[in-house]
Amino acid sequence: MLAESPLIQSMRSAVAAAPDDVPLRLHLAELLLSAGCGDAAVSEVAMALQQAPGDAQARALMLRALTGAPASAPDEAEPPAQPPTTVSPQPPEPTEPPADAPVTSAAPAPDFDWKAAQDQVGDVVPPRFVEAPLAVDGSGDPGDAAAWDVERPGAVRLADVGGMQQVKERLEAAFLAPLRNPELRRLYGKSLRGGLLLYGPPGCGKTFIARAVAGELGASFLSVSVNDVLDMWIGNSERNMHELFQTARRQAPCVVFLDELDALGGKRSRTQSAGMRNTVNQLLTELDGVEAEANEGVFVLAATNVPWDVDIALRRPGRLDRTLLVLPPDAPARDAILRYHLRDRPIENVDLGKLVKATDGLSGADLAHVCEAAAEHALLDSARTGTVRMIGMRDLLAAAGQIAPSTEPWFAAARNVAMYANDGGMYDDLVAYLKKKRKL
Repeated sequence: MLAESPLIQSMRSAVAAAPDDVPLRLHLAELLLSAGCGDAAVSEVAMALQQAPGDAQARALMLRALTGAPASAPDEAEPPAQPPTTVSPQPPEPTEPPADAPVTSAAPAPDFDWKAAQDQVGDVVPPRFVEAPLAVDGSGDPGDAAAWDVERPGAVRLADVGGMQQVKERLEAAFLAPLRNPELRRLYGKSLRGGLLLYGPPGCGKTFIARAVAGELGASFLSVSVNDVLDMWIGNSERNMHELFQTARRQAPCVVFLDELDALGGKRSRTQSAGMRNTVNQLLTELDGVEAEANEGVFVLAATNVPWDVDIALRRPGRLDRTLLVLPPDAPARDAILRYHLRDRPIENVDLGKLVKATDGLSGADLAHVCEAAAEHALLDSARTGTVRMIGMRDLLAAAGQIAPSTEPWFAAARNVAMYANDGGMYDDLVAYLKKKRKL
């Protein structure tokens, strides 16, 4: 390999510091070509063409580098003082041009096969970037449009949700019955659009219920969290929100599940960020539908642990106007959850009826923890004694007695809301539950 001159080395350093400077890279390619480093010149010109495919100087330089066409070599210290002279209109046709023939034009030969040239250097210079370059107005930023992962209709149905009969009946009335009876829906003027807010303590299966609704509808499922929408650049969060609903409309029937709605649609009066307020405004606009029947076939389900922190405008009629309290699993639900988490574990003589009673008040996440803790206790006991044993009732009851319900802090906070902020009967179902459990 030829030793590079100090000027070429300096130019390489300059190009490394400013890789997007096309003229600078082309000047380096000119120097490399003049120094006899044809392959290196081809690599530099190919990189320049990736950034500026239509640059005439770059295309002409690539032609020279690939075909070996000579050019007037510029002095390394000074540019040529005089422009090149034109070629005689009737030159001879030698097999190779004379060494002192000047360049006639920067335009490439009309019959040059650029596709073949690009294929030839394709393996030499792989693409450095896969993102589209920014336009003058800043559009084309790969962060501008989020790629939403739409799940196909799943196999989970409401029948897979153990217990929770009241929740299922409410969902049937809100979504499923109108869809199953199109004639009655048209007769009574019931629209297929709708919004339902699921609220309650954490770990009680709100996300699982939303997936079951999508499966029951035979609809696509699009789960969205605050991280999927919010963006550091001004305007991108609103654009992401709009693209989310546009994707759901194209995939209709589609269930859009807004998880942690209090973070995505919190009260604007408590928000200091103008960007966050604009995001809530965009969500309100999308729920209304930009045009008539725009949201037909789009079912919006949202979940939150703190509905009292959700902006009141999101809960007006026509938006998320129906609310559904998702409480800790009842006895049939606890039975199904415990069976699920014990199905692949070595158990013996487990009285599920007794275990269900001992776990009253625990959430679904708590029940999973009970099974995990019981398995861990049996494993450690087997390791100490050297004898492998099964998981029994003693392990499960001991674990249930050691785990306090994770829902208690939530009910402590919800009690104050139910007592002093139940305007319009918004939390009547919560009040009824607290009275039933003698917590109010």
